[in-house]
Amino acid sequence: MKRTYALLSIAVMLMACKSETKKEETKPEATQETAASEENEWIYLFDGSTTEGWRSYNGEALPPQWVIEDDVLTFDTEKRTEANKKGGNDIIYAAEEFDNFELAWEWKIPEGGNSGMLYHIKEGDWGMPETSPEYQMLDDLKWEEINNAKLEEWQKTGADYAMYVPDVSQKITKPAGEWNTSRVIFTPEKVEHWLNGKKLLSFVPWSEDWEKRKSEGKWKDSPKYGTFKTGYIGFQDHDSPLWLKNIKIKRL
Repeated sequence: MKRTYALLSIAVMLMACKSETKKEETKPEATQETAASEENEWIYLFDGSTTEGWRSYNGEALPPQWVIEDDVLTFDTEKRTEANKKGGNDIIYAAEEFDNFELAWEWKIPEGGNSGMLYHIKEGDWGMPETSPEYQMLDDLKWEEINNAKLEEWQKTGADYAMYVPDVSQKITKPAGEWNTSRVIFTPEKVEHWLNGKKLLSFVPWSEDWEKRKSEGKWKDSPKYGTFKTGYIGFQDHDSPLWLKNIKIKRL
């Protein structure tokens, strides 16, 4: 009888070991499938190979200053003419509009550089910043010195421009010329701004607090600001070189 119990115990232990082994064997495969599924949800707006879908704001073609160099979408100020030396060659991804999304991209600027990513863009007889929220991209470290001017926190990198300021304790500020990774998550319940792996701020769009900031700040005379709930993604020409790569978006 004891021998029978011993054999049964051994059999149970062997079955348990096989079960655990099977779980370990299948787990990595399931994880890989999940990762692949998540990657497939991303739509690449720029993957380094083509500018298809991109054009100027209120225009029909991509301005000549925006070119691909070494798989990077570049705003080349050397290609400016006398007629377009003061900015205004903003670009949009006009292949489709987005409402709720997660957007990620990599970027760098030179010393004193300035640009921004805007969303929910609608074309019309107004400038993009007058209507579209902006994730600010700026050389925080050198801009004031080069331009001999003082910046407010709502003008610095990662800010929801002229509305919400970044948490400086979470902000990783890189020198000009180094790549940054940014992310914006937009839903009607919450908006988040991320920089180099850290969440800088969050807010609720169209909330009482949001309306108060709009009515009392820079956008008090811009009635259409932030009112569009769907639109294009775009980048600003602020008369400064700019380098962009791996621009991708996921619908939420």
